[in-house]
Amino acid sequence: MIRVLIADDHPVVRQGLRTFLDLQEDITVVGEAADGAQAVELADELVPDVLLLDLKMPVLDGLGALGRLSGALPRVIVLTSVSDRSDVGPAMRAGASGFLYKDVDPNALVQAVRAVHGGQVLLAPEAAEAMLSGGNGAPSLTGPVSLTEREREVLALIAAGQSNREIARSLSVAEKTVKTHVSNVLMKLGVQDRTQAALYAVRHGLA
Repeated sequence: MIRVLIADDHPVVRQGLRTFLDLQEDITVVGEAADGAQAVELADELVPDVLLLDLKMPVLDGLGALGRLSGALPRVIVLTSVSDRSDVGPAMRAGASGFLYKDVDPNALVQAVRAVHGGQVLLAPEAAEAMLSGGNGAPSLTGPVSLTEREREVLALIAAGQSNREIARSLSVAEKTVKTHVSNVLMKLGVQDRTQAALYAVRHGLA
């Protein structure tokens, strides 16, 4: 079962999300938080697999909550009604694995929960465009660069959400070798992290 924690200051939104998600055979909602501080507290207490996190909340906003979450868990999907694209970059750099808007189709949200739980990075088209366009501090990812065949393979696996250890297993190479390839890919693309590399791969058909 994929354990989900919902953080949103609107009770109706929380109830709607819980009702739909609990209908899924492989998803269960383990808790609800009404603000960012409570989200951090419940994440530590309940150890969910995925956190659906609103950005605009009282006490502590979503970005503040992202900064306080401990460890690698849970994987976070920002789910917001705010259309300000300047929030996308900071949220992804703070550790979010997904960025969606509240008008997302319910079935697409379920698929997003499953995808992010499986290690993938997932963004709404508008959010992806905000990252790719070089807005909110992200480098502009334009024009294909010269990657070796192995680096292209590594980039494709990064876009698939695989960790260095998983990539090493997929390619039958040492994890240290993968780290070198990843560093080279990031340098050649002129990006700072794996999320931006994954977005490049999607944009240029390398995923």
